Amino acid sequence: MAGGRMNEAEDPFLWLEEVQGERALAWVHARNAESRAVLQQHPRFGAMRDGFRAILDSADKIPQVSRRGDWFYNLWRDAKHPRGLWRRTTLASFQTATPDWETVLDLDALATAEGENWVWAGATALPPSYRHCLVQLSRGGADATVVREFDLVGKAFVTGGFQLPEAKTDVTWEDADHLLVGTDTGPGSLTDSGYPRTVRRWRRGTPLTEATLVFEGQAQDVSVSAWIDHRPGGRRTIVSRATDFYNSLQFQLLEGDRLQPIAIPSDAHIGFWQDRALLQLRSDWALNGTLWPAGSLLAGDAAAVLAASGDADLPPLQALFTPTASRSLQGWGTTASQVLLQVLDNVAGVLAACQPQAGGWVRRAIAAPHPGSLGLQTLHDDSLGSDEQADPLAEQFLLGYTDFLTPDALLLGHTDGRPLQTLKSRPAFFDAKGLQVQQHWATSKDGTRVPYFLVARQGLVLDGRHPTLLNGYGGFEIAKLPVYSAGWGTAWLAHGGVVAVANIRGGGEFGPAWHQAAIGANKQKSYDDFAAVAEDLIARGVTRPQRLAIQGGSNGGLLVGAVMLQRPELFGAVLCQVPLLDMRRYHRLLAGASWMAEYGNPDVPEEWAWIRAYSPYQNLRPGQVLPQLLFTTSTRDDRVHPGHARKMAARMAALGYQPLYFENTEGGHAGAADNAQKADMLALEFAFLWQALGEADAA
Repeated sequence: MAGGRMNEAEDPFLWLEEVQGERALAWVHARNAESRAVLQQHPRFGAMRDGFRAILDSADKIPQVSRRGDWFYNLWRDAKHPRGLWRRTTLASFQTATPDWETVLDLDALATAEGENWVWAGATALPPSYRHCLVQLSRGGADATVVREFDLVGKAFVTGGFQLPEAKTDVTWEDADHLLVGTDTGPGSLTDSGYPRTVRRWRRGTPLTEATLVFEGQAQDVSVSAWIDHRPGGRRTIVSRATDFYNSLQFQLLEGDRLQPIAIPSDAHIGFWQDRALLQLRSDWALNGTLWPAGSLLAGDAAAVLAASGDADLPPLQALFTPTASRSLQGWGTTASQVLLQVLDNVAGVLAACQPQAGGWVRRAIAAPHPGSLGLQTLHDDSLGSDEQADPLAEQFLLGYTDFLTPDALLLGHTDGRPLQTLKSRPAFFDAKGLQVQQHWATSKDGTRVPYFLVARQGLVLDGRHPTLLNGYGGFEIAKLPVYSAGWGTAWLAHGGVVAVANIRGGGEFGPAWHQAAIGANKQKSYDDFAAVAEDLIARGVTRPQRLAIQGGSNGGLLVGAVMLQRPELFGAVLCQVPLLDMRRYHRLLAGASWMAEYGNPDVPEEWAWIRAYSPYQNLRPGQVLPQLLFTTSTRDDRVHPGHARKMAARMAALGYQPLYFENTEGGHAGAADNAQKADMLALEFAFLWQALGEADAA
């Protein structure tokens, strides 16, 4: 272990990778007790925990709904129903102040009856009748689920219906008596990443072992999957083989299970709208004399796109969206007559509509709240076709809005241009009077300008004294957007803290190019960007290193772990949540192999050279002056292995550091399985931050 740097063969903490190992769990329980003893001493710990629980259980939350036929379904958690009620109502009732909810499934009653710690993981119903439903239940919040058929008319599990044991399953309805399913059926059925390697057709009333093989990938693939575009008069079935996190070989499944390759770039996403295919690009595409830039959304005749054997056979394509230096496509949805676009403009959401007319598409802006984050959900049921008489909701959509100081609102819109109607709005959980949001730009090491949001008191005195929490992610093309956080508001901003959110490369704030600038050999750019934002906060006089904390989870946990070791002089505290940290072994732990397109392959010497340069576990050495540190993770996280946080904490302690560590025994990658666990975790985290940075100076 020369110079404190460690090779894999020297790792004395591999035993902590045994998730349920007796010795490992004893270590976890001891660390949890030590951390609680420290963090619960904060005088506001109990008040914060109770306050978070009240917010999470509040009946004033906006019920998030999804349409299935005539019904709008919601999973509701509160103090009486910590695991949740799956319930439904009509749109007309939902529009009232007190909707009439009908309980479909009581998760708490089910968990009690079966002696299981069930966590809701979603449901898939078969259109257009939506009677047959596949409910997915997770033990303790893990990604792996059990699947059970449920009757939405009888509101009961189907005796003798489709059932699948716990696995990371991919399943979709083909018709009422057939599923296309990928799951763990024994040796060879999963990829190295732990996801399905095969798609099989499973007929009702037969054992899964007799399901017919439809499609098969390779062990080194990320996964294989199938999805079906149910539409009047037929269906389109697409199967794909994800060769890495961003690339897939895609096929249309034809009669007789014949596979027709789809001649589009492997990193393009395909969807359908009536007789058109919609193609969202992640890389530039030179096609028949036209260069379509990465981040574009294109439309063309679906039958011709699916039948093409190569670029030359593809039909003419038209652009619904092309990116600019400040604008990127966040998502899209369809109504009977239009395609609606969610666009980010300098990390603020805007909404637009595209409508086909003779000679091309007409695009118009839709007036929506700004600047903040938008969440679009169109209500049209594609399985009913484009006839508005057949589907009364064919031209309507739901739009969520929030920003750092504005509680969430849910609005109902119509494509005819009528003003948006506010259906629900969340109450304010903290006093935002006197607070303001600003967007600043830092300059990274290579000269790139990197935006960040700053939430603070108006007229903030730039004397470097303010406790500041800097949050970031920077990976997998995921954007960090404005969000109303009652946690930040009540436990941080209300007590004089400042919040900063960094929009660093590796994220999706400016489309695929912003992401691809910081992957693989260039991943260090994410860390340089984050450090640049920290430097800018200090240079502006917002804070100073002793009062600056950084926070990140998952890939963001890797971010703060790496930057902590590279630039420890910038920070006073680090909150590292469900992190990746041992990048020498990440591809061998749980789903880690699926992320090699983001980071690289540690088994390839050239790629390990750039990974090793930032991998926190390998770069830890004794004698550094490091910020105070809290790791949090979950025993039931079957996506990012808890061994990352366990081993890092253990190695730091062995080298003389004193990190705090807390591992929730449930929760999966979210870290908590119910509101009580979430409230407790938040209180521990904010207690740590205040203890590490000190209380804010009196105003």
